[in-house]
Amino acid sequence: MPVRAADDAAEIAAGEVRLLVGDDVGLDIAEGGVRLMPDADVEGLTPRSDLTYEILNFHVEYQRVEPPGVPTAFWRSVGPSHNVFVTESFMDELAAAAGQDPVAYRRALLGKSPRAKAVLELAAEKAGWGKPLPERVGRGVSLQFVFASYMAHVAEVEVLKDGAVRVRRVVCAVDCGTVVNPDTVRAQIQSAVIFGVTAALYGNITLKNGRVEQSNFDDYQMLRMNEAPAIEVHIVQNSEPPGGMGEAGTSAIVPAVTNAIFAATGKRLRKLPVDPAALKQA
Repeated sequence: MPVRAADDAAEIAAGEVRLLVGDDVGLDIAEGGVRLMPDADVEGLTPRSDLTYEILNFHVEYQRVEPPGVPTAFWRSVGPSHNVFVTESFMDELAAAAGQDPVAYRRALLGKSPRAKAVLELAAEKAGWGKPLPERVGRGVSLQFVFASYMAHVAEVEVLKDGAVRVRRVVCAVDCGTVVNPDTVRAQIQSAVIFGVTAALYGNITLKNGRVEQSNFDDYQMLRMNEAPAIEVHIVQNSEPPGGMGEAGTSAIVPAVTNAIFAATGKRLRKLPVDPAALKQA
């Protein structure tokens, strides 16, 4: 998934995104192989084709490629799972290239999206963005608009000398419109954070002789209770139409973690899951 951009001060003057390889998950599970929009994989493109940021020139290409013999289906957060990781990792790289703070860089591109700006600022404030941290501890941020909900995550991550990664704290600010049950919103985000951190750190699936090698929790590691971060959820109160909450937290947390790893170590990760060997201190 190559990404290119030309940067001018705080604004992206030109950008290009190409989705080179991807199967059509919606068609894979559609009854009789018929979908509502046969010419586009809506699930796979979300939210790549509708960014929150104010970008002057924006181009997306999608090429459907079905992996032979490997059936696929929906994974929690669907298209945003990979698209938000790429977008928010790239936004961090642009901020670094421009010599700007990652939160300030994003804020400058949100002039036409006050709800996105509000959750970004709220998450940064509650996380203590900018306050000093110990050596090899960093904060990373991500912002997204998916499933009609605005969400920002700030992750505080420690990278040990052997390359092991510990997510210490996660602060989330969410604007999902009218909230009927705040406890349900918090529970969905908390579980999504655990799900997403598991994927970021351990979610490796391997194939051998045409079969998936992992079969249960003895060979597919989940985040343990003693590894779970402190999770704070701050809900923006308004009367906007309600948005989705079941999946949004999963896609937002992954780039927040990898951006925090960059802040802690100076090493940029463009592939998941996290490889501790690449982070080991010499």
